[in-house]
This record gives sequence, C-alpha cells and structure tokens, in this order.
Amino acid sequence: MSAQMVERTSLTPAHLLLAIAVMAVWGSNFVVIKVALAHLPPLTLAALRFTAVVVPMVFILKRPAASWANLAAYGLLIGAGQFGALFIALRADAPPGLASLIMQTQVFFTIGLSMALTGERLKAVQVVALLLAVGGLGVIVSHTDGSITPLGLGLLLIAAFSWSSGNMVSRAAGKVDMLAYVVWSSLFAVPPLFALAFVFEGPTAMANGIRSADLATWAAVVWQAVGNAMFGYGVWGWMLARYPAATVAPLALLVPVFGMTASAALLGEPMQDWKLLAALLVMSGLALGILWPRLAERFVRGEPV
Repeated sequence: MSAQMVERTSLTPAHLLLAIAVMAVWGSNFVVIKVALAHLPPLTLAALRFTAVVVPMVFILKRPAASWANLAAYGLLIGAGQFGALFIALRADAPPGLASLIMQTQVFFTIGLSMALTGERLKAVQVVALLLAVGGLGVIVSHTDGSITPLGLGLLLIAAFSWSSGNMVSRAAGKVDMLAYVVWSSLFAVPPLFALAFVFEGPTAMANGIRSADLATWAAVVWQAVGNAMFGYGVWGWMLARYPAATVAPLALLVPVFGMTASAALLGEPMQDWKLLAALLVMSGLALGILWPRLAERFVRGEPV
C-alpha cells in the first residue's frame, strides 16, 4: 500500500462509485430478503445465508488474525442476533424500507457501548443527534397502521443493538482481513441458527420451505452471501484500509435511501408523509452524529468545511 493511498482523505471518482455500489447492495438487500422470505422461514433463511458464506470460502481464505473467542462472539451477534432478529421482523412485522431506516440506529447503540466501555461522556451535539433519532422512532411508534408492529420494531432494535455489539467485537479484533473475518466468524453463526430454526420453526416447516423454494429464492440466498456479505464487507474493509474512517463512514447514510427507494419501487411499499418525516428525523440525527466530529475538527484546524 502506497503512502499516497494512506494519506488520501477524499475518495477518487472510481472509489466513490464503488462505495455507492456497496450502499446500493446493502440498501436493496432488504428487498432481496423479503423475496426469500416468501418461501423460507426466517431462521432457516438466516442459517442458509451464513452456510453460503462459509462454503466454499472457508477453504479458500486463511483464518484471520483474531482469537477463536472473538470470531465466535462476532458470529453469534451478527448471525443469531442481527440477521436472526431482522429476518423474523421482515417476515410479517416490518416493511423492508422502514427496516433499512431503523437498522441505522446501530450508530447510536455503538456510541452508547463505546461510552460504557471507555467512560466517555456524551457531547452536546451527540445529545441533539440522539434526540432527533428518538423523535423519528417516536413518529414510527405513533403510527400503528399495520405497516410495522410493536414486535417488528422491537426485533429491529434488537437487531441494531446486536449489530453495534458486533462492531465493538470486530473493533477489538484489530486490523484483520475483513472478508476472511466475516467468513470464519460465520462458522459460529450456522449451528445456533439451524438449532433455533429446528426448535422454533420445526423440521417440517424447514423442509417444506426448502422444497418450495424457487429460483428467485435461491438467487436471493446466494445474493445474501455473495453480494451482501462478500462483496459488501470485502469492499468496505478494503476502503477502510485505504481511507480515514471519517471519509468512508458517512456514505452509510445512503443505505436507508436505497432501501426505502427499492422497497417503494419494487414492492410497492407506501411512502406516507409520516414515514418521510421519520426518515428525515432519523437521518438528520445520523448525519449530525457522523459528520459533526469531522466538520468540527476541520473548523478547529482552520480548514474549509
């Protein structure tokens, strides 16, 4: 890696397009999940998704420089925690577009966990950002039109918290090959997901779902593994190794934009005024929380913002 790449603070046009492609994949993936759930029970789908991540890549990629305990913790949190809860919510309790928005509250859970672990206090701007996001969630809770249930909201918040907890675990692993890390940690997601599916969905529902799965369903499972996990996380890790996190991280704000747009265009999810207001509040909070530290630092250094 050249010194020029390490010091670069703005994305090249090609790398910007690549990063936007990742956000498009991650955002539209909520619609892909919904397609797969038409035939497969949610926990069964999650188990198959992580199986497709492991095989055959675990035989190709060298184990990353992370402890087995770290890999196991990440696999359990992201597998059973994040995707297990997310898939259950998307089955019948939350629309994909709204889910893509609520999942971004993981940013605030990550901040909260960082504070708990390091003793750091909330800054005034972080309080404002959090209040904006909470206001957006309040708008969602106050509209019980059937598009999202209290169970769906609760499951999505559990998924977001699990995602943020996984972020803390992966951060503790240090600088590792992120693609290999995702693949090897998935070894620890597969057994509990199949066990949970067996207990809560039952072998009959699992078998019927697999038998009834059509080409679109299997394409969705493969896309989960290849597009969302391998391409998405691989490129994201590659970008973070070449640019400052403050340069790359704000692009994650595009995920709910693509998610809500794809759900409206492909699944006909209605975009009522209250959903747009909730999106505005949550996205404003996210933008403030993510972008403000970088802008404040540049202001202190006397650089244009």
